[in-house]
Amino acid sequence: MRRRDCLAGVAAVGASGIGAAYALGGIDRFGDDGIDSFELETLAAPGSEAGMATVPEPGRVTFLELFATWCDVCERSMPAKGDAYETVEDRDCQFVSVSNEPIGNTVTRDDVADWWATHDGRWPLAIDDDLELTAALDATGVPYGFVLDEANVVTWSHRGETAADELREALERQLSK
Repeated sequence: MRRRDCLAGVAAVGASGIGAAYALGGIDRFGDDGIDSFELETLAAPGSEAGMATVPEPGRVTFLELFATWCDVCERSMPAKGDAYETVEDRDCQFVSVSNEPIGNTVTRDDVADWWATHDGRWPLAIDDDLELTAALDATGVPYGFVLDEANVVTWSHRGETAADELREALERQLSK
């Protein structure tokens, strides 16, 4: 009986350790191959022109955030994203926020652009209404931020509210290579 209890305890500690390492970024769930790039529709909004964009853009460090207009945390995160954007806007870095809401159901392109303007967005804005990019990143909520290197390998990811300093440090690690 004691041997069984001991083995169960060891297994529980091991599973907890693996879970903690994964949650804290110690296990790379994306691998070294990088993710595919996607052609996303961009919206006319402050800092963004209507058209198409390749996201992530190969050959450039990319910060991309998945967000939704109904998300209070996304709204609260906008100033931190703006601060981080100001530090990289003149550098070779793709910085883009992507709404993964179902456009045309409960929200329109104009709704997303209006939300963007109201919350001081000033960098490119795109939509992932077919959720292909969201699925490739295995993003399970919003906001979800990612820093990718020039080979589209995820080097940093974070779900939830992110401090501007944390995001700047993640970007700087890639931009200074």
